Amino acid sequence: MAKRFLVFQHMSWEGPGEHLIRSARSQDVHLDVIEVWHQTIPDLATYEGLIVLGGSPNVDQEEEYPFLKEEKRAIRRVLEADKSYLGFCLGHQLLADVLGLYVGPNSCRSVGFIEGHLTKDGRQHPLFQNLPNTMPLFKWHAQAVLSPVPKHIEILVTSLECEIEAISLKGSPHIVGLQFDNHAGSRKDVTTWIEGDRSWLSSPPEVDTSKVLEDAVKYETHVGEQFELVFDNYLKLIP
Repeated sequence: MAKRFLVFQHMSWEGPGEHLIRSARSQDVHLDVIEVWHQTIPDLATYEGLIVLGGSPNVDQEEEYPFLKEEKRAIRRVLEADKSYLGFCLGHQLLADVLGLYVGPNSCRSVGFIEGHLTKDGRQHPLFQNLPNTMPLFKWHAQAVLSPVPKHIEILVTSLECEIEAISLKGSPHIVGLQFDNHAGSRKDVTTWIEGDRSWLSSPPEVDTSKVLEDAVKYETHVGEQFELVFDNYLKLIP
């Protein structure tokens, strides 16, 4: 029987991503995508878990983006029901916010492909089983989860551009937030994101989008293969 995940999408141009779609299809996982800025969030009871994508809002911009309030309520219901949660970028930050962590400006605007490193907790976490300690990360953010974090939060991945690249709830390995967007690290997705977010990318300090696209071509296969392994590992964590 196919597994079903509810997916929250925040921007018209920032969908689930080719790597996530392919990984879900290969594992017989159905992704039910809800565009939260204009669609109603359905009952979560019939889903194995919740996947929350990235997007332009900051977690504290509830007045400008009212749908964030309902999203946070849905995330709390997922945690209370001990269902699976996988957040990317904004989805990672929303999880952190609900868990009481602080989200604010990152040390830099992190966009493009950089090197990430598993922490001690990351090397022990089943999500990264059979993956190397160092891996490419596809980044697209200016906000981040900031230190310090409480003892019940595990930091799984770090990088020179962002201290907290991934978190998990201690004792609940199926509750995961990833600051990076490897699920959408294909050249097609990166091209779409560059067009969709051109205004933000061109604001100072301007991002060299040609370099980002060049790296997308370079890393596409590698990032895709690693993401498929991560997603397969994640599905094994479903309670």
